[in-house]
Order: sequence, then C-alpha cells, then structure tokens
Amino acid sequence: MSLHAEAVILRGPRDLGLDVVALSDPGPDDLVVEISHSGISTGTEKLFWSGQMPPFPGMGYPLIPGYESAGEVVEAGASTGFRVGERVFVPGANCYGEVRGLFGGAARRLVTSADRVTRIDGALGAEGALLALAATARHALAGVDRALPDLIVGHGVLGRLLARLTLAAGGPAPTVWEIDESRRAGAEGYDVLDPEADPRRDYRAIYDASGNGALLNTLITRLQKGGEVVLAGFYTEPISFAFPPAFMKEARLRIAAEWTRDDLAATRALVEGGALSLAGLITHHAAASDADSAYRTAFEDPTCLKMILNWGATA
Repeated sequence: MSLHAEAVILRGPRDLGLDVVALSDPGPDDLVVEISHSGISTGTEKLFWSGQMPPFPGMGYPLIPGYESAGEVVEAGASTGFRVGERVFVPGANCYGEVRGLFGGAARRLVTSADRVTRIDGALGAEGALLALAATARHALAGVDRALPDLIVGHGVLGRLLARLTLAAGGPAPTVWEIDESRRAGAEGYDVLDPEADPRRDYRAIYDASGNGALLNTLITRLQKGGEVVLAGFYTEPISFAFPPAFMKEARLRIAAEWTRDDLAATRALVEGGALSLAGLITHHAAASDADSAYRTAFEDPTCLKMILNWGATA
C-alpha cells in the first residue's frame, strides 16, 4: 500500500495550504518519520512565500517548505541502524513525487534517508525543531582564527542564538542591536540596544543576523582597524559597499553559509549538555490545519520570533 501524508504545499507566491500528497516507497536505507513539530523559517521560506527568492537550485512551484522538523521514527529500514520510537531531527525531505521537496519538512509524515537525520532527546519537544537554526549560528562562529562577535545585528532567533553561543564559548558578552523595541526583551547575559544609542566604533567582529545588506556601510564604519563583518543572514539584493571607509578600516568581509553535519552534532551536544538553551525562542504555536494563517503570522507579525506547526493537532 502506498504511503500518503498531509503536507503544507506552496503552489505559488502567497498561495499556501494543506493537502494530501503521495510519499515515495521507503527502502532499506530509509526511515519513515511521523513529524510532531515543524518550524517556519522567516528567511528563505519567507522569500519563497513572497515570490522574492532569487534563482535557486531546485526552485519551482508547487513545493513543500520546511527544514526544521522533529518527529518519531515509525518505520526503519534494515540498513539504517535506527529503531522505531526514536526521536529525530529532520532537515527536510524530497519524497513527494512531482511536488518539489524544497525543503520538504512541513509534512505530517515523510520518508528520508537515515543519513540525513539526527537523533535528539525527546524531552526537547517542539524545541527540537530549532536545531537547524542553532547549527547555522554555530557554523558562523566555528573555525580556525574566527573571532567571536562583540556586536550582533538583529535580535531575532539567529541573533539570540549567536549571543548564547558566544557566552557558551566563554566569550565576553556581546552587544546586540535591534531597531524593533518589541524584540529587545529576552536577553540573557548581554545588552540589546537601539543602534542610535551605541557610540562605539571599535568593534572587532560584527555579525549581521538581520539579512539587511543595506547596513553594510554602517557596519564597516563601526569596525576597529582590521575588523571583520560576518554576513550571517540571507540577502536577496546584490551586496555593495563604499570602498574608501572600508579601505581606511582595512575591513574584512566573510559570508557564513549553511550548517554542516559537524555543526549539527556539536550543537546537539551543547544543547543536551546544558551549555546552550533553546528556551524562549518559540513565541507562537499553531495547528498544522491553520498553516496559511500561521505562515502569514510568522512572516508579517514582528512579535513572532519562531512559529511552530503542531502536526499532532491535525486529524
């Protein structure tokens, strides 16, 4: 008998709903995972939803979004090494036939290769879906000769995770800029300021988590000589900057890409060891049956840091 599942389908810009799709038959290397929670990304997923995403490999409609999913293994192939009942994080799937799995995690049930998933502590609950964002933040920070941020721009989920990871690594408390007053709350061990209230112009490492490339000139002027700006968000417009201020500062620019499996493993260890907390990052929950309104809230309500779809609330 073929497998089917309810999934969020984005048929075109701002045309989103819940429908039933057929799933690929699982093989010996595959898992069937019952998803309990999936997160909504206000970065790349918002760009697909709004129709503003630049040309991207695999892009096209209809598609199933989602790369932040947590669930339980309900069927495990003989070669997987997994057991039924194990709790896992799933960074999406591509098991929906003609419906594109980009990223494919927003479904009640999915089929995925076992080498894509990561075991997680079941006690994390909905917070297990945040592992990809935490790994993204860790990837921006990790590596040889990379300075921890002393300024982070943006106090959304990514900015908060960057700050928490900086403290977990033993670094001094960073300053965080946030222009939205409603997002300045929730800091734990660091200060959040309106940029206009910050006179400093000697930052060594500025991490931009805002996704606003137009800030680059401003950030360069806030560097110490030889300082670095790290672009940790996703930017739809071409990035440019005035050369003379960058020349005077001998500024460096680095782009942080997506996380790797090593980042995921390291982040999971930090979370499970208690060094990194994911608490307080999820502000909104919705039943998967209310997906259309949930996605709109995630993308249009500035008080929404992270929206989680609850698939257990869908019949």
